[in-house]
Amino acid sequence: MARKIAADFAVVAGSGFSGDAPFEGPVAVAVREDRIVWVGAPEDLAGEVEASSILEFPGSFLMPGFHDAHIHMFHSALYHSDLAERYCGASEADAVARLAPLAARRPAGGWLLTQGWRDYLWEPPVTPSKASLDAAYPDRPVAMYSGDAHTLWLNSCALERLGIAEDSVPPAGGSYDKDENGQLTGIVREAAAMALMPRIVGEFSREELLDAYRGLFARLSAEGITSVCDVSLMALPGLDFVRDDLYEDLLAAGDLTVRVHLFPTLLEGTTRLAELQEKLTDPLLQAQGYKQFFDGVSSQHTAWVHDPYSNPHFPGDNGRPTVDPRVMKRLLAEARAEGQPVRIHAIGDEAIHQLLDFFEEEGEGSQRPHNSIEHLENFQPADIARLARLGVVASVQPRHITLDPGGPERDLGPERVPFMWPFRTLLDEGAVLAFGTDSPVTATNPLDAVYTAVTRRDADSHQPEGGWLPEERITTEEALRAYTVGSATAASREEDLGRIAPGQFADFILLDRNLLTANPEAIQQATPQATFVAGRRVY
Repeated sequence: MARKIAADFAVVAGSGFSGDAPFEGPVAVAVREDRIVWVGAPEDLAGEVEASSILEFPGSFLMPGFHDAHIHMFHSALYHSDLAERYCGASEADAVARLAPLAARRPAGGWLLTQGWRDYLWEPPVTPSKASLDAAYPDRPVAMYSGDAHTLWLNSCALERLGIAEDSVPPAGGSYDKDENGQLTGIVREAAAMALMPRIVGEFSREELLDAYRGLFARLSAEGITSVCDVSLMALPGLDFVRDDLYEDLLAAGDLTVRVHLFPTLLEGTTRLAELQEKLTDPLLQAQGYKQFFDGVSSQHTAWVHDPYSNPHFPGDNGRPTVDPRVMKRLLAEARAEGQPVRIHAIGDEAIHQLLDFFEEEGEGSQRPHNSIEHLENFQPADIARLARLGVVASVQPRHITLDPGGPERDLGPERVPFMWPFRTLLDEGAVLAFGTDSPVTATNPLDAVYTAVTRRDADSHQPEGGWLPEERITTEEALRAYTVGSATAASREEDLGRIAPGQFADFILLDRNLLTANPEAIQQATPQATFVAGRRVY
């Protein structure tokens, strides 16, 4: 008689999804230490596995844990904590008024920090200025990051504390807005906004930040997220906010309840990634590659597009690259020589096109490690198939689709709209999709992102009726695969993560309903019942 497989415990569920396909009927999974050692039918469990305990979840749906392929953990932790506020506001005046609770709980004279405003959603939709903030808070600094985290709205006190004056020169790739009289408006954009963040958050203590991370981990576990790719939000040296120091403290304390993959900034001559890879050897915390920016965002006309914007701010308004293309090409070649994958932010069709040119010249293929392009909002039509052929992962965030209703039509015009977030076409061409949220740009809840990918409707308003570009809808199974296997591929961890299979890490969740048979309108109502990371129940 064959010896039984030894396991610490087994889980039995009513239905499930392996990451590749649905299981046929109920499923059982056995775990030893941090790995899955057996998967099969519940009726075969007793005969094949010697498990110390069996956890029964009748009627539940077992699947690999969600893997957020693109999240900014420092900012997500901060804006979901008591240290800051996160909201859009209904208008400039409303956004200022909503600062009051934060001002009441933070130390007098300290920074007031928020994220989330989107002027194109306000009534009226006008760019804010320091004047409204100065009227309410003349004596304490206020920093309000936009919802896309690319623009910063400051008051005069903040400008003074940061040393920004009319003659100040912004860093490359950024700007300080001025009015017709040459006076600072308080609006700071792109690299200039990013560069100020370290000074603004400098007043928060290490323990405050660690508590913020713990709070975020609890939130992610409750939402069924077991892995993340923490990607740099900064394009400048030393400003990536990939906080390995905080993670190491949390890991040592046993408080790291999410598997983390770090992607610091890709820079010339940097040794940071190599140093991180040498010291971070725990399977829960590893550095997996580089991140860089190649353009900005369409709503602010900073994404780099081939043809001018349909509502240009000035003649020849095509956006711009944030890194000189010659420099980007050199950076990519250096990363390839090191055998390191890259994650490149590219939203506009020209940024995407030139990146694909670079990858094609380098002889890019489907071999590991996997390069990815982040966001990919609009394509030159022929580039959809080219991306798939080159084996470049499309790392996308479904909730971006409905962030700005009418925005694509306004900024890019009807000819380019059909090539916006073309998930169906990308899959049909053979591309790998990896899903994430870009939190704090959108909320961390993965079920909301799955809903939007499947329906092409906003997860909050459930509009537009019938979906925006409904021909680009994908199935729930395809969306779950993108959020598991696809994200593991983007992290170059598909050999260990993203599937329910022997040898894979025991990172899985149980939901209260079968997502594959549920009506798409019920996806958001699904509730995680349990979350396991490395064989440890964390929720």
